Amino acid sequence: MTAVAGPFDLAHRLRAGEKVATAWSALPDPRIPLAFGRAGFQAITFDMQHGLHDFASVAAAIPVAVAAGAAPIVRVPVGDFAVASRVVDAGAVAVIAPMIDGAETARRFVAHVKYAPVGERSWGPTSAMWLNDIASGADWLARANGATLAFAMIESRASIDALDEILAVEGLDGVFIGPSDLSLALSNGARLAPFVEETWSEVGRIVAAAHRAGRLAGLYTAGAAEARRAFAAGIELVAVGSDAGLLRASATSLLAAVNAPAGDEGAKPASSGY
Repeated sequence: MTAVAGPFDLAHRLRAGEKVATAWSALPDPRIPLAFGRAGFQAITFDMQHGLHDFASVAAAIPVAVAAGAAPIVRVPVGDFAVASRVVDAGAVAVIAPMIDGAETARRFVAHVKYAPVGERSWGPTSAMWLNDIASGADWLARANGATLAFAMIESRASIDALDEILAVEGLDGVFIGPSDLSLALSNGARLAPFVEETWSEVGRIVAAAHRAGRLAGLYTAGAAEARRAFAAGIELVAVGSDAGLLRASATSLLAAVNAPAGDEGAKPASSGY
C-alpha cells in the first residue's frame, strides 16, 4: 500500500537519505511540541528516560506533535520494552531504547516494536491507526513494521564491544548515539566530553558500521554547530538540544541583556524561537 505522507512517513524519508532534525522534549507540557512543530521541526523526541515524561504525557503529546506536522519519537526508560509497545500503539513512529548492551537485549527490544514474523508485538494499535487515518487492520499490518523504527542506543562499553552483533539483529532499523555516555565509556568514567575529537572519532566509527550494515544512524547534539557536523558526517537523525536547555539558555541570555549596562551591545538575548 502507499505510505501515508507527513509525520508518519519518517521511516521512508530517512531511508531515502533525507536528514531530519528532531527537537527533544523533556518537559511534559503539550504546548511545547506544538511550538516545536510550528517552528518547523520535522520530528519531536519525547524523553521518558531522563526527561519528565511518562506514558500519559507521551500519549497526550503525540497527537499534538502530529497536528503540528512533526513525527513523534519516544525514548523509553532503560529496559522497559513493554512501554515501547505502548508508545507505538499510541502513535510513535520511532522508539529509541537506551543502554542496549548486546544482541539479545536488542532482540528483546525489537520483539516489542515489530509484529511477527520480525517480532512479537501484540495487536492493539487503535490510537496509531486513528492518527494515520487507517481503518483497515490489514492495511495497518501491511505497513506497520516498515514504518515503525527501532533505534538501539550505543553509549556503553558493552554496546561498543557488541556493535556488530547488535547491528545484525533482524528488525533493528538503526542506532542512536548518546555522546555524553559514550565519552564516559571511552574514558572509563574519567571525563564527560561529548564533543571532543576522541568522541567524534568513535561516533564516526559507529556510524560507518551502521551504514555498512544497512542501518540508520542518529545522534544527540547540544546545538547547531554539532548538528551541522553530524549531518555532514552522514547521520540521518540528529537531535538538537532540549526544551529544558533551550529555556534555560534563553532565559539566562535574556536576563543578561536586560541587566546589561546602557549602551552595552555585547549582551544580546537569544532568540525566543525554537
